[in-house]
Amino acid sequence: MTEFEDIKGFIFDLDGVITDTAAFHTLAWRQIADEVGVQWTVQLGDALKGINRMDSLELILKHGNKETLFTGAEKISLATRKNNNYLMLVQQMTPANILPGITDFLADLQSHGYQLVLASASKNAPLVLEKLGLSSFFQKAVNPATLKHGKPNPEIFSRGAKLLNLNPAQCIGVEDAAAGIESINAANETSIGIGNPKVLADANINFDDTTQLTLDNIKFSMDH
Repeated sequence: MTEFEDIKGFIFDLDGVITDTAAFHTLAWRQIADEVGVQWTVQLGDALKGINRMDSLELILKHGNKETLFTGAEKISLATRKNNNYLMLVQQMTPANILPGITDFLADLQSHGYQLVLASASKNAPLVLEKLGLSSFFQKAVNPATLKHGKPNPEIFSRGAKLLNLNPAQCIGVEDAAAGIESINAANETSIGIGNPKVLADANINFDDTTQLTLDNIKFSMDH
């Protein structure tokens, strides 16, 4: 594994790492599922984590055996409606929605000279950062509209390293979803998983929650 001293940059997912917009996504998708008559389950909600908008819609429709009932245009309309539902919820966000310990961690990274980049599949990520008051920490963000592949493909995390002009080995990726951890590992970066260690078993380092996300804890985990 890479040495802690070699790390120069951190590549962050947004949902479930910096803030919990997952609950908003769930609510907005659930409204769409109800609308098209697909039974919502916790498992379905979990399956959508870290997946882009159109792929999420396909999963919902497949879950209800309805994937052939809608035209391409109708699917785009449903996805747009979901996004509008979600944006209405996002508009109400404040710094109170930042996950515990994250502001201190970002400030610590910045003061130690680490470069930071956002790697979120969400096209609304810049708006969310603005609402949280965290935009100043992220000078750079991967534009999801320019990506050809979604997670678990490594493209988004590889692109993050390129934006920072760093080798993948110099980067740590932070994620809360199994697809994201797979993406970081495939990009040959060090992966930190936030959440259930059984679900995120492939992560190089695992923390139960964001309060454990500190430079000291990362250094300890990499050195031992």
